[in-house]
Amino acid sequence: MTSLRVRPDGDADWEQPGVFEVAPGVYRIPLPLPNDGLRAVNVYALMANEDLVLVDSGWAVDDARERLRQALDVLGKAFTDVRRFLITHVHRDHYTQAILLRREFGAPVALGAGELPAIRAAQDPAREPLQHQLLHLRRGGAGAIADRLSAMGRLEDVNPKDFEYPDSWLHHGDVIPVDGRVLDVVPTPGHTRGHVVFHDVEGKLLFAGDHVLPSITPSIGFEPVLSPDPLGDYLRSLAVVRARPDAMLLPAHGPTTPSVHRRIDELVAHHGARLEQTETAVTGGAATAFDIAGRLRWTRRERLLSDLDPFNQMLAICETVTHLDLLVAQGRLALTVEDGEHRYGSPGGAAA
Repeated sequence: MTSLRVRPDGDADWEQPGVFEVAPGVYRIPLPLPNDGLRAVNVYALMANEDLVLVDSGWAVDDARERLRQALDVLGKAFTDVRRFLITHVHRDHYTQAILLRREFGAPVALGAGELPAIRAAQDPAREPLQHQLLHLRRGGAGAIADRLSAMGRLEDVNPKDFEYPDSWLHHGDVIPVDGRVLDVVPTPGHTRGHVVFHDVEGKLLFAGDHVLPSITPSIGFEPVLSPDPLGDYLRSLAVVRARPDAMLLPAHGPTTPSVHRRIDELVAHHGARLEQTETAVTGGAATAFDIAGRLRWTRRERLLSDLDPFNQMLAICETVTHLDLLVAQGRLALTVEDGEHRYGSPGGAAA
């Protein structure tokens, strides 16, 4: 027996088990995550007549599978009733359970076309996990953190079976009908190269994945094959979504909120301030990504880099690199390379 039941959606305890109706025929289903502070990932069930489509799927772990099974049972459905998985991006907490359930029950999986390089990388048995991120650490003066991560065994191996190819690739301009509901596919690279959001313009809903989150800033370019300009990609993607009609924000992590536009404005302001802070750190004498990240504050609690665990230190330093690279592209900073180490300084002047 399950204690789950359909309830109206609300802000409190968004990660708690349940089936939450966010709009007629649209249900938010939080599924547990096994390893980090995000606590849960929202899967959205779209139901109309006999249709059942899931936006994102959760991580392929037993607890998430059972929680999803229970939630569908509350809705009078089963895994065999899923007609299609629409996946916002290739991260394992969004993609891998869809692959597992497709293997068992046959529902096709759709994924943004920009994720093809990431899928190919996951299929390569010779590829080291997070090799680009570790390279950023070593180039940025944080080789000790890279060594510590490797020694901790935190860089878990990728199982190619978890990242099989989707049945179809989603592209800009694709339109997906779901029994009277129409979803526009909008590519939103930045968090990953192939991230997409699904916009129900008439229903005023945006299934945002990790592109727009209500209370945290999405990590930028955390993926196996990096874009040359992930932060620039992200800011341009925010502008694309901001130019579309406003909608209720249906995020992958956190509660639903009334306005996508309002949150995008906050995210743009955050990154604008972060660029200023990063530039100030460089003009104040910091030269490597490690040193610059050490002068910034992290998370909503304004923590020091040294207060973070090595994995989150890696995320912080790699995100600092994306801000530094954009500042270089804008001509606000200059980059020099000395013995493989990347150093930043004011244009026309030597790096510190």
